[in-house]
Amino acid sequence: MQYDRLTKGIAVVFGALTAVLTVVGLLTSPAVLFLALMFGASTYLMYYHLSGKMAASVYERVERRAAADARGDGRGGFGAGPREEWEPPRDSRAGRAAERVRQERARRQRTRRGRQQAGRRRQRVQQSAGPSPAEAYDRLGLTPSADESEVKQAYRDRVKDAHPDTDSGSEREFKRVQAAYETLTED
Repeated sequence: MQYDRLTKGIAVVFGALTAVLTVVGLLTSPAVLFLALMFGASTYLMYYHLSGKMAASVYERVERRAAADARGDGRGGFGAGPREEWEPPRDSRAGRAAERVRQERARRQRTRRGRQQAGRRRQRVQQSAGPSPAEAYDRLGLTPSADESEVKQAYRDRVKDAHPDTDSGSEREFKRVQAAYETLTED
């Protein structure tokens, strides 16, 4: 939304009015409390909109309806959902909130699949104590003769690429790089 600052300002004013009218209503008349309730509801709706949760909720409902229609168990027709090439805007707060909802849904599905697979195989997974020093040097792209400053620099470079928040990063690789660094810096 292009008027975020204006909306924040109005929400702050409405919040202050809610507080003042609540105090005045408690001291004088219940009718003023009703007015404070209306300002409070307006303040909450503005907060809900500014946080991006409102748009994320709308996007999620639209995507759910579109998925149901794609399976053939929805009504179809007008309001059936977005076309395949439609994507919510990623640079806006609403787009980021919708992306968080999508990521959370994907994480829940991965967790559910993981539980199902673990239930099927019932095998114990043994945790390793970490990589050997030779493996650690290899993971960081160093030779065993590297000194501590070279290890630190290689770790910083590799962790930037492997961090899960980057486009090319993964949590598994990030943990492997961290384990390698810990192995080489233990004393």
